[in-house]
Amino acid sequence: MMILASASPRRQELLRGLGVDFTVCTADIDEHMDASLPPEREVERVARAKAAAIAATASPEDIILAADTIVVCGEVLGKPKSEADAARMLRMLSGRWHEVMTGLCVRRGARVESLVSRSRLRFRTLSDREIAAYIATGEPMDKAGAYGIQGRAGAFCERLEGDYFSVMGLPVCSLAVLLRRFGVTVLGESGEE
Repeated sequence: MMILASASPRRQELLRGLGVDFTVCTADIDEHMDASLPPEREVERVARAKAAAIAATASPEDIILAADTIVVCGEVLGKPKSEADAARMLRMLSGRWHEVMTGLCVRRGARVESLVSRSRLRFRTLSDREIAAYIATGEPMDKAGAYGIQGRAGAFCERLEGDYFSVMGLPVCSLAVLLRRFGVTVLGESGEE
């Protein structure tokens, strides 16, 4: 059985798009990151910790998929704690380049493989009015960096270098390759195991 260690509707939608059957089981872990360590190392560590938490109660034959996404713009921007925090993040991203990192982990029993997908984005300059209107939609409140590229914030992004789906929270191409290494059939292509 495939287990997705995420309640994210975006991750669920992307995984369904690969034609993979799965169940959802969320991991209750401390996602706090050590600011003194490289963010790519920390986002991968959190993805691995989510997979390990689910593996503790799963069958050794279950395949567990876990991911974590962060936005980095001088500091790591997780999910906003309040509307004021969301506004602070969006002002920080306005008119600047930033990086989105998604840690991805696939686990079956003791076998664990993980990676980090990195993308760079540039937002155009945003007005305070736009930021307030976007926050009023509620959309930014459950998303790293206070925005969802697949939603209304798509109007903010001038340029993207990297994997669009990774910015959404699940690097689909990298995931397909990784799942096949675990013997999972993705879009009709059988796995390697």
